[in-house]
Amino acid sequence: MPNAFNFSASPFDCLNSQEQKLVRDSVDIAYFKKREVVLDLGSTPTHLFIPIKGFVQQLENGEEVAIYGPDDCFDGRGLMAGKVSSQFIASEEVVAYQLAKSTVNELISSNTTFSALLFADLSKKLNALAERRSQYEINSLSLALVSQAFLRQANIVDAHTDLMSVVKIFNDQRTTHVLVRNALSESKDLGIFTTTNLQRAILSQLPLESTPVGPLSNYKLITVQASVRLYEALAVMIKHSVNRVVVMNQFEVVGILEQVDLLSFIANGSSLVVQKILQSKTLEDLKIPAEQITKLISLLHRNGSKVEMIARLVQELNTKLFEKAWSLIASPELLANSCLFVMGSEGRGEQILKTDQDNGLIVNDNFPIGEHAISCCDQFSAALIGFGYPECPGKIMVNNSAWRMTVKDFSETAKGWLLKPSPESLMNLAIFLDSHPISGDPKLLGTVKQELFKLINDNQFLLARFASAIESISSEAGWWNRLLTLGGDNADHRINLKKAGIFAIVHGIRSLAMENHIPVNSTVGRIQELVQMHKLPKDLAGELVESLHLLMELRLKAGLSELETGKEVSGEIDTSRLSTLERDLLKDSLSVVKRFKLFLRQHFRLDFA
Repeated sequence: MPNAFNFSASPFDCLNSQEQKLVRDSVDIAYFKKREVVLDLGSTPTHLFIPIKGFVQQLENGEEVAIYGPDDCFDGRGLMAGKVSSQFIASEEVVAYQLAKSTVNELISSNTTFSALLFADLSKKLNALAERRSQYEINSLSLALVSQAFLRQANIVDAHTDLMSVVKIFNDQRTTHVLVRNALSESKDLGIFTTTNLQRAILSQLPLESTPVGPLSNYKLITVQASVRLYEALAVMIKHSVNRVVVMNQFEVVGILEQVDLLSFIANGSSLVVQKILQSKTLEDLKIPAEQITKLISLLHRNGSKVEMIARLVQELNTKLFEKAWSLIASPELLANSCLFVMGSEGRGEQILKTDQDNGLIVNDNFPIGEHAISCCDQFSAALIGFGYPECPGKIMVNNSAWRMTVKDFSETAKGWLLKPSPESLMNLAIFLDSHPISGDPKLLGTVKQELFKLINDNQFLLARFASAIESISSEAGWWNRLLTLGGDNADHRINLKKAGIFAIVHGIRSLAMENHIPVNSTVGRIQELVQMHKLPKDLAGELVESLHLLMELRLKAGLSELETGKEVSGEIDTSRLSTLERDLLKDSLSVVKRFKLFLRQHFRLDFA
């Protein structure tokens, strides 16, 4: 039978040559007219279908939940269950391969990966994807460059500098060495002076105030280029029995790589970023760890770390960064009488790459918001822009007086968002519900939220209007076709995943959480609470978590690729660059989103809102 069968498409790309031959020998071709029922609800399936031409709709309760095109396959779950649980209709003329159930059963018996990809739920498919990655991805140590590691500042002094001045540098910079420029040498070679050299000078009873550092320094520097791999730097340290190397960019010193930092970076680079944040004395100093956070994200992603772990880690690092910046700007009195908080994806702990700022400030009622507070807020917003966090287009930032108020005023404003709903006020309410304190007195934010939740009763009209935003910012038109019609020169393969699926999950869960007075911020935390309260089916909840994480993963992967090529992060993915398995998983996830939106429509009666 046809040699044209595409064995590069999931799940057939995991078959060996003997299994591929079995498929070629067994497959037939079926034809269906437009609007013809391919598989009906409750029928007993006898074949697995793989479209060659045309598209097939999957309907549940009259709602389209999926569509299948060339190289997709259906209905594996029906084959396994012995009964079709949906209706499959040809949306146009369809030509498809059909593979008999007996052949499919034989493939299942001989190939567990094929079975997992064909029949499994989204969670097991993602596990299969993770196993594949572990087979083909390289360890982060062999991928990471020296320039991506934590580099200590290179403190350079002249050879005639006295030892007492060097001791002060050791104390002020919390370092154990300085580089020494040999002014007497024609080549002006660099040397290094360490605490070990200092101990020898003290034991020799040399006067610290008058002894120059130059003659006591070692001018046989061990250097590496910033562009080499980390494992090469480690090999150099081992070869020369040294604990540090000087990192160069051609002939320019860019920093010092300590062995402890190299090993810590490989094990957990986040601790080094935190260390750098805590040691920073100026806003300018904080720009270095802010940049290192993005580098750490890239390394963790390449190393196969789960996106939910990366997101949680980034939330904590950003909190440390923002808290430190605010402490360098605000007076002790302002710090003690206010609560600085973040909102949106940052507040939920679901922001990974740097996106628009969403932050605000709540101040004690008896503490005036004077010129100092206003100036501090302006400085903070400017500092975050300097760290690479773009200005919010909607001005949801502390430098906007609308997001900088006393407890009383903020409570009244939040009540207005709820009781006088408009598109803008409901958006503000949604963003504020995700607020998370990062500095100051968290009880101030808690007070405003508690007052807000007191007003949320069983007002179904209000809740429905709030939840209806899933329709206004929901899936982009035609994303199914963009997933299915790859390869055309003029085809638009880009999809905004926030619009296509992330927002519907996040806001739908946020709406259910508001209805049930759930104070948890994160989407996954809210889902877990809803399941415990029996407000969300457990199977749907699990699929929503997996779908959210997959969409975040694909978005992160695309964003890192854009950064590496010098582009701005767009939030879009190019579906033509997805593997067949990734495309299959994306379709599964967006189908889950469709089912969830149907659940929300029924729950909140959105058709009547």
